[in-house]
Amino acid sequence: MNTLLINPIAFSIGSLDIHWYGLILGSAALMGLLLAIWEGKRFNISQDFFMDLLLIGVPSAIVGARIYYVAFMWDDYKNNLIDIFKIWNGGIAIYGALIGAIIAAVIYVRKKGYNFWRIADICAPSLLIGQIIGRWGNFVNQEAYGGPTTENFLRGNLHLPDFIVNQMNVQGVFHHPTFLYESLWNVVGILILLVLRRQKFLRAGELFMSYFIWYSIGRFFIEALRTDSLGFQGADWLASLINGMWAPMTWFGFEQGYLAPSYGNVRISQMLAIVIVIVAVGIIIYRRKTVVDLPRYLDPIVSTKLQEAEALPVTADPGQAEQPVVNESAVAENHPSEDHQGEHGPKA
Repeated sequence: MNTLLINPIAFSIGSLDIHWYGLILGSAALMGLLLAIWEGKRFNISQDFFMDLLLIGVPSAIVGARIYYVAFMWDDYKNNLIDIFKIWNGGIAIYGALIGAIIAAVIYVRKKGYNFWRIADICAPSLLIGQIIGRWGNFVNQEAYGGPTTENFLRGNLHLPDFIVNQMNVQGVFHHPTFLYESLWNVVGILILLVLRRQKFLRAGELFMSYFIWYSIGRFFIEALRTDSLGFQGADWLASLINGMWAPMTWFGFEQGYLAPSYGNVRISQMLAIVIVIVAVGIIIYRRKTVVDLPRYLDPIVSTKLQEAEALPVTADPGQAEQPVVNESAVAENHPSEDHQGEHGPKA
């Protein structure tokens, strides 16, 4: 059977090839920006703030994602260092992207005088919509797919359209479209976040933590389907625990993707997903119990930098000439006719 592939190059400008992967990631970032700006208007935060945050966050995310991936796949790059920079060939890790973006955001947000948790809450749905769109870059590159499956499972059980089924035919073998599973999981997640952020009980930082909880739960189950997972050699009890937690997926006809023994017996993303869920829940509980007057999501957001600027005394312009002090009572005495207009005179 022939493999039908989508050309990863969208178009060319001279000798410069424009890849679908880059266009899709750019569209993902743009949609995330628009969503953040839309919500930011409710709190009177300028769109320039989010645009600058994007300009700082996206490069930081890409660098973090690449460093994370290369660090765990160093044997593949140590003799071909130039390949480290070829991100259009794939090979970036979402958790590394989050680490890079969060570090940059913490620095930028604090510099602007905002509380990081409040801004992170606004951006949480943007992260999900970025991942919803961005995963289709993996689809075009025919990467990050799951283990082998049958054409009948994709068409008959999942009822997927031809263009997805054909693209999942990799060298004559059909694979699970894990990009699609994750994208659809995040669609449900963003709907939950959009509803959740209008609830009065929600406190600062909890929407951001909810994003991590939802995404990590989905990632735990989807990751085991993949055949390109980063792994490590863990204790046998740990591998058995993770496999046991994933086992319910077999009820729906899914099987774990192959993990090379040389990579280890535990998938790093699965392990991280468990840790992140535990930590996120712990942070929500800890902040509720220890932070005095923990603001709600719907409370106003104010920059301390703007407050300081407004508190500064207004000084006269040194170049402005002094104006003579006018004695109003004297004017009234010298011009009694103006005063007599009273209520019946002309008004400006």
